[in-house]
Amino acid sequence: MWTVVYIAPNKPMAEMMKEMLEKEGMLVMLRPVGVPHMGNTANVEVLVPESEAEDAQELLTAAFGR
Repeated sequence: MWTVVYIAPNKPMAEMMKEMLEKEGMLVMLRPVGVPHMGNTANVEVLVPESEAEDAQELLTAAFGR
């Protein structure tokens, strides 16, 4: 089961978070939120497997605050 650990304000930020988590060995999936025509400016959910959610949230909080 995938779990949302962060909702990024845009695609570039989500990609940066994904890269950071993948460097830590985590599986990461991005899912756009809202209307598709907003492109890179739409919110994007950052998801990880449920078993990695707590660690991912800690890493994202340390790196980006929340």
